[in-house]
Amino acid sequence: MTPQSAARWPRMILLADMNAFFASVEQVDHPEWRAKPVALTNGDIGTCIITCSYEARACGVRTGMHIDQARQLCPRLIRVSSRPQRYAEVSTNIMRALACFSPEIEIFSVDEAFLDVTHCQQLWGGPREIANRVKRSVYENSGVLCSVGVGGDKTSAKFAAKLQKPDGLTIIPPWQARARLAATPLTELCGINSGIANLLAAYGVYHCADLQKLPISVLARRFGNPGRRIWLMAQGLDPEPVKCNLPPARSIGHGKVLPPNTRNVDTIRVYLMHMAHRVAERLRGNRLVAQRFLFGLRLYRDWLKTVERSLLPSDDEMVIYRLGSRWLDRNWGGQGIWQIRIIALDPGAACQDDMFQRKHPRRERAHRAMDQINQRYGAMTLASARLLERSSMPDVISPAWKPQGHRKTV
Repeated sequence: MTPQSAARWPRMILLADMNAFFASVEQVDHPEWRAKPVALTNGDIGTCIITCSYEARACGVRTGMHIDQARQLCPRLIRVSSRPQRYAEVSTNIMRALACFSPEIEIFSVDEAFLDVTHCQQLWGGPREIANRVKRSVYENSGVLCSVGVGGDKTSAKFAAKLQKPDGLTIIPPWQARARLAATPLTELCGINSGIANLLAAYGVYHCADLQKLPISVLARRFGNPGRRIWLMAQGLDPEPVKCNLPPARSIGHGKVLPPNTRNVDTIRVYLMHMAHRVAERLRGNRLVAQRFLFGLRLYRDWLKTVERSLLPSDDEMVIYRLGSRWLDRNWGGQGIWQIRIIALDPGAACQDDMFQRKHPRRERAHRAMDQINQRYGAMTLASARLLERSSMPDVISPAWKPQGHRKTV
């Protein structure tokens, strides 16, 4: 197929990738910070840089760097406490605007979205016109810039979006994808981690072009269908569709980092209660209950964890907390703790009340009132008094965040 014969692509995928999204939102909200080096940390007590503006990156500042090291590289660096709720709000506005271009949209993360515009080409025009329309829409609805990649499959579109940043636009037509990807290291493709790359290196495969020499059956035997997809991704033939629907919740969890090597049992119980509160709040917010809960404590080099089962499915933080507290009494030996996590493993819709289940109408009304207040004024605005000494570290946005459903949380 030649460019001249391809007025309409057989498949056209766009990836919109916001540029330094969190830092860009801060610069939009604080015009005095525009064109200045900005770095975000998780709250005022966070010491690790979450992300930074391109002005800071030009000075050598990088994500994961300690704030003191960053200031040595960039003395004019502006340190900003992250505001996850604000970024989620802006992202929701952006995703709503992108959905106007095609109903086939996959929100890949808080700052990325795939659009399948295959069936919208006559409506919006060619790839460059569609991409420019998307870029304008993102800017008009958020004030932030984005880079857009256009390809005939998801892998090519995501690869293209990375090639020109910030505020870039790269088009890789389907008939050019194999050649454009040929010299690319496999680890630069989304979803190919170092473990897979090391296995392929044993066959002398390092770049996408090398994979053409390896029969697809080798990857299929080792990885099944994901292996077949990896082989096709490297050829610019990624078959994976844009996933529009959010699957039902398989689990709902929450975790928090403790001060390193925490051994005070009262502090650990406060964090345990905090996580129980957040998990229960999310269950109630999605009209779900659960009966099996995973409790985990991260030690220095390992995890101490178990699965506990409540008598009946529940969405009550006190039920969850008591399960975890009893497990803590039985199993924790006083080791230093770095992180705590609670996961509801079997969330499902509440069934008809068990005839033996004792209901607590006053507690249910209290939950409804508390949830309504927290939804309006922010998480943990109203909570149990025992959580007054909880961590002051703000929550962070999960990589799996979505603007609706059970993943609409930070």
